[in-house]
Amino acid sequence: MTALILDGKALAKKTEEELSLRVKALKEKGGSTPILATILVGDDPASATYVKMKGNACERIGMGSIRVEMPTETTTQELLKKIEELNQNPDVHGILLQHPVPAQIDERACFDAIALKKDVDGVTCLGFGRMSMGEPAYGSATPKGIMRLLEGFNMPLAGKHAVVVGRSPILGKPMAMMLLNANATVTICHSRTQNLADHIKQADIIVGAVGKPEFIKAEWIKDGAIVVDAGYHPGGVGDIELAPLASRAAAYTPVPGGVGPMTINTLIYQTVEAGEKSLGA
Repeated sequence: MTALILDGKALAKKTEEELSLRVKALKEKGGSTPILATILVGDDPASATYVKMKGNACERIGMGSIRVEMPTETTTQELLKKIEELNQNPDVHGILLQHPVPAQIDERACFDAIALKKDVDGVTCLGFGRMSMGEPAYGSATPKGIMRLLEGFNMPLAGKHAVVVGRSPILGKPMAMMLLNANATVTICHSRTQNLADHIKQADIIVGAVGKPEFIKAEWIKDGAIVVDAGYHPGGVGDIELAPLASRAAAYTPVPGGVGPMTINTLIYQTVEAGEKSLGA
């Protein structure tokens, strides 16, 4: 068996072409374009790179972006004030607060200050709750990107046993809820789960989101499984030992080029949706 490669880079490129047409249609209709505001607090080089990549993605589809940079010593109140300004700005359709923020800031309070209709990164408690209940909300970008990738390659989800390894509020937990909403049977595991290998061996779909390089071993994964690796670590490895699975899995996401491109793509996709709603498309 040769596994199908779930190529997130190719799907993201195809989606960008479609989004370009939607943005063009908005401009032709009313002269306005969707705008994403990104907030970067501090000078972490990795975060700065991610923000730049998101700005570049906006540019590629003809969408607008506003880059807000705040100093490392920014307080929670100062950041909340900036978020509220963006909430009130009718020209801004999506708001992204780059994670992580400096330690003195209450990150959860700042995430939750983002207006639901502008929460295109899917980070608010309200958005998570609505998504979990099957109500309209923008999904957290990485798990929503994974769902779009699985759907884009017609991977069967209903009735399948999915095992999610990881429980972070912006990846593991929303991933489990999205799979549950797609009628999969879901088990949530994490780094402290006892007999982890036994749980993983039962998985028709395995999602590695634990944040440790090659923590999940190929021998734990059964033949014919759908393998999604949401990790990325130095040396170009993810959370799952992928190499032996190329001839055993039904499908897998490569690292890099699988989940990563879909995360930024989903942020842009959801910003275009928010822009269309706001601008009356």
